[in-house]
Amino acid sequence: MPTAPATPYRSPDGIYDEAVGPSGAPREHAESLMSAVGALAPEQLAALGKRRDRSFLQAGITFDTIGPDGQAVDRPFPLDLIPRIIPAEEWSTIKRGLAQRLRALNQFIDDVYHGREIVREGLIPWRLVVSRTHFARPVVGVRPPGGVYAHVAGLDLVRDGDGSWRVLEDNVRTPSGISYVLANRQAMTRLAPRLFSGYRVRPVDHYPQVLVEALRAVAPADDDEATVVVWTPGPLNPAYFEHAFLAHQMGVELVQASDLVVRGDVCYMRTTRGLERVHAIYRRLDDDFCDPLDFRSDSVIGVPGLVRAYRAGTVAIANAFGTGVADDKAVYPYVPDMIRFYLGEEPILQNVPTYRLEDPDMLADVLGRLDELVVKPTGESGGKGVVIGPHATAAELAEARRAVLANPGGYIAQEVVRLSTVPTVEADGRLSPRHVDLRPFAVFGESIRVIPGGLTRVAMEPGSMVVNSSRGGGSKDTWVLEDDRSDRTPEPEHAAVQGERLLAALPEVRWGGSWVGQSQQQQQAVAAADPPTPTPTPTDPPEPR
Repeated sequence: MPTAPATPYRSPDGIYDEAVGPSGAPREHAESLMSAVGALAPEQLAALGKRRDRSFLQAGITFDTIGPDGQAVDRPFPLDLIPRIIPAEEWSTIKRGLAQRLRALNQFIDDVYHGREIVREGLIPWRLVVSRTHFARPVVGVRPPGGVYAHVAGLDLVRDGDGSWRVLEDNVRTPSGISYVLANRQAMTRLAPRLFSGYRVRPVDHYPQVLVEALRAVAPADDDEATVVVWTPGPLNPAYFEHAFLAHQMGVELVQASDLVVRGDVCYMRTTRGLERVHAIYRRLDDDFCDPLDFRSDSVIGVPGLVRAYRAGTVAIANAFGTGVADDKAVYPYVPDMIRFYLGEEPILQNVPTYRLEDPDMLADVLGRLDELVVKPTGESGGKGVVIGPHATAAELAEARRAVLANPGGYIAQEVVRLSTVPTVEADGRLSPRHVDLRPFAVFGESIRVIPGGLTRVAMEPGSMVVNSSRGGGSKDTWVLEDDRSDRTPEPEHAAVQGERLLAALPEVRWGGSWVGQSQQQQQAVAAADPPTPTPTPTDPPEPR
């Protein structure tokens, strides 16, 4: 029978804790971990945290937050020392649900830019689709190379009070955060290798190769001839480390707009040897800033003529132009119907209960209990404009009411999800429950591959459900366990700790202030008129709902 850990830990009443059951005994999959952690005195855990911080500072893995005086404060990347464990059976369900959802979203994107069959069937109103901020008229009727739109997806999941998994949001535009997943695992195998004892944890370090293979699979060229690049807005972007990190790990060039040029209907990269054709671009900026000839004419970080080359089918863009129509919050409630319509299947993963406020009855119900719900603007990202009713002030609720009444179709409301908890180390080394969410990453090339685990974000304040990094949130290494029944080859032993240097620093590369920053490009657009300060302003990740 499982026994309680030596280090005192108690899960909160009425909340699903992923490591410890209601009786206080560790869940079966967490028994070995809790035993190993319980064998460490609080002083040892606190010392290990300080060693982590020193090593992260040495490697340049820091994070910008806004201090009380409004100035940017540099701190070590907030990695908690207790991993989150997902058993193989649970992961199998998550993996199938994510792949199912991504297939349906991809078909939806293709449909709305071509036949619009789901509109003709009356399952989703055309006025809703065409009014979305990220509906891209310049690519109506254009099908991308390989027929894939959402090459990279990061779908946000939460575990409810009953332990069930639900999809909170679909991020298929420019989802960020995978570099933190890779860095977390690298750090944990060196900081606390003994925690892995007794576990077969699925690896995540193959993600860069999976991504480059997927891009080559859809590139309009033979695999051995395809040139792939990662396109970044530039070093001032909050997610620049991720861009540089991925390009380095993928073994491809990191480019900015000045490195790319379109001649005729073909995209080229400027090199010291002259122009070299580019077949696939993994872009990390929104549609609006990609091509001033077809999108925003005032963009100074775009490549003129890129949409023309895309229309001609000579270059693959990941994610494809127009993909953002599928992760609009007003479209989210319709995804279960998409799954039934396009795939003929029932959804494996359910949505969080959501209300469309253009419906008069739903609007009246929501306005009557604003203090119980989460209200979100449909076209925003990064948590902008989100009001969490139970934690909002009277003034914030009044402002939300005014905004919703002025534009009901611009908002949705969702039930508050009581996020699950995981043991987390406090500054003094004691264990305490903290709320978490999860962003797994899927890559769509010739097939859909879901990377085991994902980015677990954790609220570091007691009782808080705010997991945002800029508001004090952190992250955890996410372990997906191998299925003992599988014929997988066991992973090699994890490297032992050698000295204080845990992670190698990349020269002239910093970790930015956000791991999701969908609105990060706007900072670059402003740069043309108002040169930025040397320290980038962090953007907020999406709020937990």
